[in-house]
Amino acid sequence: MTLVASKRPQLRKKAARDWSKDKAAKFLSVLAETCNVSEACRRSGVPMTVAYRRRKMDAGFRAGWAEAIAAAYQRLELVLLDRAFNGTEKVTTRRDGSEERMREYPNQLGLMLLRMHRDTAMEADSELPAEDVDEIRERLVRKLQRLKKRNEEQEARRAELRGDAPRDGDHGECDGGTAAQGA
Repeated sequence: MTLVASKRPQLRKKAARDWSKDKAAKFLSVLAETCNVSEACRRSGVPMTVAYRRRKMDAGFRAGWAEAIAAAYQRLELVLLDRAFNGTEKVTTRRDGSEERMREYPNQLGLMLLRMHRDTAMEADSELPAEDVDEIRERLVRKLQRLKKRNEEQEARRAELRGDAPRDGDHGECDGGTAAQGA
């Protein structure tokens, strides 16, 4: 059943075409696999307008959409890098009917990848001065210590909410009272 907004709110039975978590999961899975919204809509049974409307109105779905596109993009980038480095096999048939196999390396793709990653490669090539590395290391250690402290505080709060944390005056009671019995 789903709540429908009208003059008076009413409940109605969900239709097969209505949005569901399963449809969203299927849509995002296909989108991550294909990087193609039309294909994701077709295979998940979701109209394209509904998918775009859902993305606009649902922050969780929008985040999932962005993750799916990022995953598909990374896979596509790996395929293109592999193709640029290893080439693709091309089979040509000679006049006598024999086949000749050769590797083709797409220069255009290689040049495009070089342009895309030039700045990153140059940044990685330049070393930081030792004092900068020390400062960065100190900042990271301080941040990790803050994160650890925050995590410990959150765990203590969760334990307290669950009721398994020792309270004032409960010395040894959380271990079944063995400490109190042994005294």
